[in-house]
Amino acid sequence: MTESHALTPYREALEQELRECFSERQGFLYNVLRYHMGWVDQQGQPETASPRASFHSLLAPVICEAVTGDYEQAMPVAAAIELLYNFSLVHGDVQAGRLEAGARPSIWWVWGPAQAINAGDGFHALARVAVMRLADTGLAPERVLRASEMLDRSCLAMCEGQYADLGFQDRMLVTTGEYDDMIARKSGALTGCSASGGALAAGLDEAEQEVFRDAGVKLGKAWQIMQDVADFWGREGNAVTSSNVLNKKKSLPLIHALENCSTSAKREIGTAYMKRVLESSDLARVVDIMDETGARAYSEERARQLATEAIETLETRARDPQCATRLRALGEMALEAEARD
Repeated sequence: MTESHALTPYREALEQELRECFSERQGFLYNVLRYHMGWVDQQGQPETASPRASFHSLLAPVICEAVTGDYEQAMPVAAAIELLYNFSLVHGDVQAGRLEAGARPSIWWVWGPAQAINAGDGFHALARVAVMRLADTGLAPERVLRASEMLDRSCLAMCEGQYADLGFQDRMLVTTGEYDDMIARKSGALTGCSASGGALAAGLDEAEQEVFRDAGVKLGKAWQIMQDVADFWGREGNAVTSSNVLNKKKSLPLIHALENCSTSAKREIGTAYMKRVLESSDLARVVDIMDETGARAYSEERARQLATEAIETLETRARDPQCATRLRALGEMALEAEARD
């Protein structure tokens, strides 16, 4: 089995779990959420789509199986993480003014920002309902409550990271350490929760859950760095990028360039970022400066290092080579992130 197909059973199981979470939910709000999931069109009519899942959510079942040989008991965790991830995407589309979410118009572009905020809140609430389905797997009540607490704490940390990320837009100088702390919260908190949630569902104690959480945080950080690289260089490497860059986000490639470029280049970047609206020509020059400092190679290597460290930690706890293959597939997913246009 190739690494690209190693995760198919988990995607299919997660799709089934998610649809169960929606099975008794009817009305306009849930059709909007189903639209975002790719299950229906704007009129609420069913659409056929292949099962999809973020690597964030797949961590939980893969880790659970690596420990116990069974992934089913972690599916409520995976569903909760996927719903919480979509909560962040819907609100992120509003914040960044993105017109499209994947291959379709964003919720806010179709139904307006107010309804998009409402829809995002709906995803958040459903995530909390989903994680409580752990009780149906026979997990002890105190562990179910622990999982719910972990989910809430990760959501709060994710919001803290998003707050810091938005705050960086108003600053010219952001240190590598500040960026690292921000992405550990903004992206690492959710993947850390998924990994530790998988360990919890597998019956491991809190000390072991923390080991898995740390590995999950590293994978989340690697994913965020690669998305930041894609934001600057685009899918084709031609600086055709998402609104994150035009909104003056401060990410690792830019921070590295500012820490290593000449004084005159720093002034050029500063002049561009002092403008009220960053133009495409400004962006092209900033990318040139980043290329001169090796910012892309540095960032990609940092992401690979984080992913490698995480997967090596997880592989030491895998039951068999097949589990190791699936863990490596998750590492590959973390490094394949693309900018959201």
